[in-house]
Amino acid sequence: MQEFMLLQLLIGFSVLATAIPKPGNEDNRVLNKEPNEEEHYINSQHNPAYDHEAFLGEEAKTFDQLTPEESTRRLGIIVDKIDKDKDGYVTREELKDWILYTQKRYIRDNIEQQWKSHNPEGKEKLPWTEFLAMVYGDMDEHEAENDEKSKDNTLSYVAMLKKDRRRWSAADLDGDDALTKEEFSAFVHAEEADHMKDVVVLETMEDMDKDADGKISLSEYIGDMYDGAEGEEEPEWVKNEKEQFSMYRDKDGNGFLDFDEVKTWIMPVDFDHAEAESRHLIFEADTDADQKLTKDEILKKYDIFVGSQATDFGEALARHDEF
Repeated sequence: MQEFMLLQLLIGFSVLATAIPKPGNEDNRVLNKEPNEEEHYINSQHNPAYDHEAFLGEEAKTFDQLTPEESTRRLGIIVDKIDKDKDGYVTREELKDWILYTQKRYIRDNIEQQWKSHNPEGKEKLPWTEFLAMVYGDMDEHEAENDEKSKDNTLSYVAMLKKDRRRWSAADLDGDDALTKEEFSAFVHAEEADHMKDVVVLETMEDMDKDADGKISLSEYIGDMYDGAEGEEEPEWVKNEKEQFSMYRDKDGNGFLDFDEVKTWIMPVDFDHAEAESRHLIFEADTDADQKLTKDEILKKYDIFVGSQATDFGEALARHDEF
């Protein structure tokens, strides 16, 4: 699994992007959580789904149609790209740079796609009324604000409309109720804009706060990650996560997470995701403990995972002209 995870990184990286909403897809509106051992490892076993989501996101499809030879060739090209100084080694810093580059590329491409999709006429600004009509059809915004008894599907749309309205207003820096491309970027990828981060924290709390009391209890915190069946033995990682809640998340020890505590949790000021992932990958793959990887070392170690055994990470390769 560790080898598969490095292949995923070498081929492409993307954040869990904040997307234009769809009912039942609320979790996509939450900023990436701080990586932790409970997510990265479950019962002391590496969790490949963590890396799959962290590195590939929506780019991931299949790679099993390629022969092992073609897979190895393409992997070699990626390694050459990461090795910027062409000294024959992939260092932690080069891996970090690659993560940041591909992350920014994904965000840039996603914004371009969303902007063209929602602004097909290429206007300088996208008015709220046009966005509302395109995404929510004939739903009346003012009626939605007063709707307390909507049925399931309508209620989802109502909730998402309210979130989008609030997010739109926060992104609209000049207050004209129309977004420039730059403002629209903050609307779509609020996690990337400093002035939008409080909105993301609020959305996170609303998604988790099932009893709507304005704070996150331990049961709501755990329930967001784990929904065990009655009588089922609690996994070890859940027990560890409860300790995380009590010892580190709940700063004032009152049994709940408030706004500031949630913000500290999902947006740690001193946490560098790219640095953490590059260190992790070097650690997992560095067989001679020299803190760097050679191309030959990578290809020899990971060639058994290419071809028919490698899935869910190859689509990003096709975007390189050299192939």
